[in-house]
Amino acid sequence: MEFGMIAAVFALLLMILCGFPIAYAFGVTGFLITAIAGGNSSFHLGQAMSQMGGFALLALPLFIISGALMSEAGISDRLLRVVDRIFGQLRGGLGLVTILSCALFGAISGSAAAAIAAIGRIMIPRMIDDGYKPGYATALVACSSVLSLMIPPSIPMIVFAITSGISVGAAFLSTVIPGLILAFVYALLNMAFSGVAARQTNQKNYRSKQILRADHDAEQGRKQTDLIEASWALGLPLIVLGGIYSGIFTPTEAAAVAVVYALFVGWIIYRRLTLRSIASSVRDGVAMTGQIAIILFFLFVLTRSMSMEQIPQNIANTILGLSDNYIVVLLLLNVALLVIGMLVDDISGSILAAVVLMPIAIKAGINPVHFAAIVGVNLGLGNVSPPCAPLLFMAGGISNLHLPAYIGPSLKLLLTGHLPVVLLVTFIPQLALWLPNMLLN
Repeated sequence: MEFGMIAAVFALLLMILCGFPIAYAFGVTGFLITAIAGGNSSFHLGQAMSQMGGFALLALPLFIISGALMSEAGISDRLLRVVDRIFGQLRGGLGLVTILSCALFGAISGSAAAAIAAIGRIMIPRMIDDGYKPGYATALVACSSVLSLMIPPSIPMIVFAITSGISVGAAFLSTVIPGLILAFVYALLNMAFSGVAARQTNQKNYRSKQILRADHDAEQGRKQTDLIEASWALGLPLIVLGGIYSGIFTPTEAAAVAVVYALFVGWIIYRRLTLRSIASSVRDGVAMTGQIAIILFFLFVLTRSMSMEQIPQNIANTILGLSDNYIVVLLLLNVALLVIGMLVDDISGSILAAVVLMPIAIKAGINPVHFAAIVGVNLGLGNVSPPCAPLLFMAGGISNLHLPAYIGPSLKLLLTGHLPVVLLVTFIPQLALWLPNMLLN
């Protein structure tokens, strides 16, 4: 039977590597483990249905719909305008605008794919027109989109928190400081790369268009107008996160407030939402929720069957048997998370991390909230790292470039920017724990 359980786990890995739909890979493996153990699969199905009725899960569709509504309301255009007016005149200004806009958009949509679609379609052509190499512009959008996974409210972190059983609020806060550090590092790298490129192309800088003095007052007036318009959008994360951490409402209630606020801003303030766009946002939210719900349902089946056979505990014992050194275990977990991120999307990766790797982390003495931050930064790195790199290829689709054109700039940003942040978060737990300890204790 022990050989059969090992075969079942390898079957799961093989199905993922072969591109089998992740939800059905979970389901097939769960039923296979139950059959090998001689159990009753109907028991697991009943338990999974019961878990699907959890109140916390309602936050998922509500946050997804609120993000879709804000996107339909034209929020990405307004964010880009105000950030561009403040930082666009600096060296490498358009790159800095891209980085900050992805971070701000993440605070509204919680989705890296949405950030690429909304920010990339505008900023990639603008950066190319301003002198940026197409490959670098594509790489910068792809790498910066990861900030949307780390700045709350983050949909993958909601899924991880629900799956692993930790506080959604703590999971949100665990990646805030790492996300801000990553944004700062990317901003510095972009300024350095832009300076080198400017010298090579004999350009003064990549954003040297100066405003004439005669137009200064008019420009200041437009900047204030853009800032006022954008402030309505930025009010969403402030209300949601402020309400959660002040104890006014739960994460699920905060998600409901987010939907109402998004409707108010999009319909009354921006006047961009119509009945058709609202229906489209709800339809997209329901479709995405359905995909996540199917994954979660079969995950609960798999989790129950694996727990009854103590498979996670056995995997943990095997890995910890390789070394009981805390640093070695952390490095092994990072490698495993990077591989998971390279093979599957951020939602599926957060689920696999919670089911397979969380028991190892707990047994090794790693704080669950600290591990949540490690998961967040590693999955972001994996999602823009070949061979699969879903976010990287999505950005390439927007710029209509092939992989060789942007793989070099991407690896340069990842190795000099994202990877050092991963190591900082891994070996300095307070970067993940300081905010949760300060606001939730």
